[in-house]
Amino acid sequence: MSLRLSTVILPHRRWHEGGRATWTRAEQLGFHAAYTYDHLSWRTFRDGPWFGAIPTLTAAASVTERMRLGTLVTSPNFRHPVTLAKELISLDDVSGGRVTLGVGAGGTGFDATALGQEPWTPRERADRFAEFVPLLDRLLTQDAVSYEGNFYSAHEARNIPGCVQRPRLPFAVAATGPRGLRLAARYGQAWVTTGDPKLYETGTPEQSVQALRDQGERLADACAALGRDAAELDRVLLTGFTPDRTRPLESLDAFVDFAGRHRALGFTEIVVHWPIPGTDFAADEKVFERIALEAAQQLD
Repeated sequence: MSLRLSTVILPHRRWHEGGRATWTRAEQLGFHAAYTYDHLSWRTFRDGPWFGAIPTLTAAASVTERMRLGTLVTSPNFRHPVTLAKELISLDDVSGGRVTLGVGAGGTGFDATALGQEPWTPRERADRFAEFVPLLDRLLTQDAVSYEGNFYSAHEARNIPGCVQRPRLPFAVAATGPRGLRLAARYGQAWVTTGDPKLYETGTPEQSVQALRDQGERLADACAALGRDAAELDRVLLTGFTPDRTRPLESLDAFVDFAGRHRALGFTEIVVHWPIPGTDFAADEKVFERIALEAAQQLD
């Protein structure tokens, strides 16, 4: 099974002060895809520069030609399906059909209450997500949509001409719980995980591998319940949040070992963060580029 290597480029640099150069370099290095976080602010970057995901991806689409582009991930925290669908159709058009939407239920970060709402409970986030994804699916595949739900409404929302990719751009659904996995099984072209957050601080790499194996089995069960072949979904691991979070980028050999163990679990895409000095994503840029250029051949 071939394994694709992709990267996440956080939107913290001005476009003309390194932002553009990073995206073009990612394509030169041969990454399958380059994603960005769809947040209004994020963790330790809260008090520094942070730019919008869709405008950043639109700019990236104009300076790249082959590499896929996407969000990891968009959530209902501050998005509405009607306006999001229009932006995604426009981005898919500008990119020539190279967009993947990573989408998840969202968390409790700084931007979860940026619109003035009270923090949602896990169940409230799951309820909204269960309505958000099917409505977005309809908006991206139908010329006109009307809908009245518990959380979202659409009144003759027009989305002509639709996506360049047909029937719509692919969804990479981030999920670990049963309801989210059912959404991934029904609507996803890919499934995204960061591992088990409970293991982040004190777990072991072995425990993480087992947790990911268990998640994959639950995804397969969700697919089987719908009569869908689980092999139809790509499996995407966003690195940096497992117990061995820094080790994969310490050397080419370390990455090949990490990627090989996770390919054996059925993952088809590994996503690494572009190095940012002085942050949790600090890494040797020369090692990072060597991984991008050489890891795929060693994993074939």
